[in-house]
Amino acid sequence: MSAGETFGRTIQLFLVDGKPSGLRKATIHGWTGLLFVSGASAFGELTARDEVDRTGIYILSGPDPERTGSTRVYIGSGNSVAERIKQSALKRDFWETAITITTSDDDLSKGHAEFLEARLIELTAQAGRVTLDNGTQPDTSRRRLPEADVANMEQFLANLRIILPVIGLDMLKPQPRAVSQTATPVEERTTGEVHFEIRHKSGVQATAVEEEGEFIVLEGSESLTGTGHVQQSYGGLKEKLIADGVLIPHWPDQNGSKLRFAKPWSFNSPSAAAAVVLDRNSNGRIEWKVKGSKQTYHDWQQAQAAKQEAAE
Repeated sequence: MSAGETFGRTIQLFLVDGKPSGLRKATIHGWTGLLFVSGASAFGELTARDEVDRTGIYILSGPDPERTGSTRVYIGSGNSVAERIKQSALKRDFWETAITITTSDDDLSKGHAEFLEARLIELTAQAGRVTLDNGTQPDTSRRRLPEADVANMEQFLANLRIILPVIGLDMLKPQPRAVSQTATPVEERTTGEVHFEIRHKSGVQATAVEEEGEFIVLEGSESLTGTGHVQQSYGGLKEKLIADGVLIPHWPDQNGSKLRFAKPWSFNSPSAAAAVVLDRNSNGRIEWKVKGSKQTYHDWQQAQAAKQEAAE
């Protein structure tokens, strides 16, 4: 393996009671970090675990009651994670998932846990993917640790970046360049990416790129509205984008049938993006085409897979 390439990692996900909806234990081979994940029904089992009655950090996550379609999280730490997470859970109604993070050898100190808590809050705020329920953001510079300990904790955080998305929480993942670097002209920040477009018979046009597995509709793209189609899957998402000012009235649209993307937005699939653009349930793999051609997203993806297979 050449320099700069990344190695594969083995993540072990153990269903404690054999049920996918029950208590889960997650670890990375060769790392002492130990995560337990539960919903409300398995919360008692979670807090009863000996491994959770240790110094560490925890996360409570669930739907944001103030923002439809968004996730809210609370991050905390304690000498006994079990006790602290029980206290925090009683104070919050939004959470549906509880995550505890300790170590198999119980080697985190109070200082380590407070440093990790502060850094997690800082990184989550920077990523901007969820709403933080924490009232204040701790100053990481005040969590003073020896230089070697700081390096160890940053490596601990690097492993959390890997394992948290696997258990369903993407709160640390940085936003794609096309979304985060809006001060840079769109042509520059999407250089090297394949551009896709929708050109609808209504006159609506939209442009998107795919980056790091996310499908991003770029600012200036248009979206139909008021078509009367029932959206079973993405109607709530569109309402959220309008409420958040991502989709705004398109002037000088005379009949109010169009909206405009005021800023880029990252969707989890081409179909979600197409549904918002066309105001109806849509197969984005067919609706989106490589810009300037008739090649659909599906055909483009198949061609890329064939190229990769031939190269191997």
